[in-house]
Amino acid sequence: MSAETITEELNDLVRGAIEEGKLIQATVSQPRSKSEETRKIAVRPVLLKGELRYQFERFAGAKALHQNLAPGEAAAELLRLVERDYRQALLKTPDNDIQILVNKKGKAVILRSAPTAKAAETGGVLESTPSHNRTKTYVLPEGEPVPFLEALGVMTPEGRVIKAKYDKYRQINRFLEMVSDVISHLPTDRELTIVDFGCGKSYLTFALYHLLAIKERLPVRIIGLDLKADVIADCSKLADRLGWDRLRFAVGDIADYADTDRVDMVVTLHACDTATDAALLKAVGWQASVILSVPCCQHELMRQIEQPLLKPLLRHGILKERFSALVTDAVRAQLLEVSGYKVQMLEFIDLEHTPKNLLIRAVRSGSPVSPQTLRDYEKFRDFLSISPYMENNMELKAETK
Repeated sequence: MSAETITEELNDLVRGAIEEGKLIQATVSQPRSKSEETRKIAVRPVLLKGELRYQFERFAGAKALHQNLAPGEAAAELLRLVERDYRQALLKTPDNDIQILVNKKGKAVILRSAPTAKAAETGGVLESTPSHNRTKTYVLPEGEPVPFLEALGVMTPEGRVIKAKYDKYRQINRFLEMVSDVISHLPTDRELTIVDFGCGKSYLTFALYHLLAIKERLPVRIIGLDLKADVIADCSKLADRLGWDRLRFAVGDIADYADTDRVDMVVTLHACDTATDAALLKAVGWQASVILSVPCCQHELMRQIEQPLLKPLLRHGILKERFSALVTDAVRAQLLEVSGYKVQMLEFIDLEHTPKNLLIRAVRSGSPVSPQTLRDYEKFRDFLSISPYMENNMELKAETK
């Protein structure tokens, strides 16, 4: 991973943990300069006059100095300390522990492990520290009753999150944050059409409708598609009970879906193997403004990859499997860029608690595609001797061969 990539990932990790209220505590240690008197800095969230602040406690000899910073300032200060002054940092969040190690040349390594710090539990509801911050940052704040969350057993009628469902509550909010960031890319002159391929039990489909139709008051219709008839029947009943007449569910296969000729947003979560590619191809064909995709199992390219220089990696099955998954998503991202999209790879907390926690978010740019983008893809494809399903089923296939 390049230094630029590490810096970007580090920035996202620190700002995400602090500005989203996930940081439980942090410790910065091992100063780079021998003249630095402060050997260790501890960071924790505190409430001061009802406002969230992050307290930096600096230990110099027997003294402890305190500084309280607003979230944005705290994120900038913690990044500065890690990037310039110290060799080691440990961030603890409810999701995981994040260790940052910097060598003498300034190169950083980021390691993740299982979480060792827990937020406080109160009255059957798992509350973050401090709870004030959750109310400020979550798209669906606790304390405000949300009918669909109550119906799905995530919330009580009073708006309290059920402790056993707090992970789902947090994951739904994370998804809505990602959607909120790209709402401005959607058309504003007509009713929006959104398709959720492989919607399953539809926690996120209902959340999406609530965000766009109820909170944002946008004209929208959403179609949830899945192969399981019993699941679709349950989702349809709940939509009727909520009175959401512009949200409907249907039984069907991604590749065969042809009920509409214009879609503004495509969502696809955990469509297995090339089913994700089929959904992305549908989105490109519709020239959808926004694409949100969480891939699932990825087997196609694992059977194809051949490169003698990578033999030490490819000879181990588990390494080849992981490498193939990364290659598959890199191919998808590059082909989306070739098709006129700006693509981001984001960390997404999966609803099913599997390692598949990467979300591809793409927005249609409307700008001409650089020929270099296509050349980069071709070199990558040919180096690994692969023939991806997605490319083979694109209109642009003749240009990429």
